[in-house]
Amino acid sequence: MDFDAISTDIRRRMVGAVEVLHKEFAGLRTGRASTSLLEPLNVEAYDTQMPMAQVGTIGVPDPRMLTVQVWDKTLVKAVERAILESGLGLNPSTEGQVIRLPIPALSEERRAELAKVATKYAEDSRIAVRNVRRHAMDNLKRAEKDSEISEDEHRDYAEAIQELTDEYVKKIDESVENKEKEIMQV
Repeated sequence: MDFDAISTDIRRRMVGAVEVLHKEFAGLRTGRASTSLLEPLNVEAYDTQMPMAQVGTIGVPDPRMLTVQVWDKTLVKAVERAILESGLGLNPSTEGQVIRLPIPALSEERRAELAKVATKYAEDSRIAVRNVRRHAMDNLKRAEKDSEISEDEHRDYAEAIQELTDEYVKKIDESVENKEKEIMQV
């Protein structure tokens, strides 16, 4: 049993859980402009769905404003429609091929809702990390039962897996704490 390879795989899967959390956090609107707010949106362009970043340049001219410089003027209406239908609560105003999106300030109630959503995303990530740990521990038990590793190796590997789990749960906790501060900041 090659524990280094197993450890690398465990770490890769736990990193993946943290990366998913960060992507989910990027989609939470905090009252401050961020290009990541529009990046997940798709636009009906050339008879297909295209990511927003492939039809125009997304910019942040100031902390409460987003702009989309649409490259093809025939797509301006489609970009506007995608933004309006996104459910982000943004109202585009168009000047030629530039779409301006003022970011409204969040109410205290909406901030609390977003903080709850962030906490839920974090818990989902913790569960994913714990599932990786459980899967690895099951493999260790099987390897010990099949006499591939000794009882001492099993204990050592289990401790190493638990340390990795603790490390990634701590990263998740720090991420959600930072995101909640960002959301609650007026």
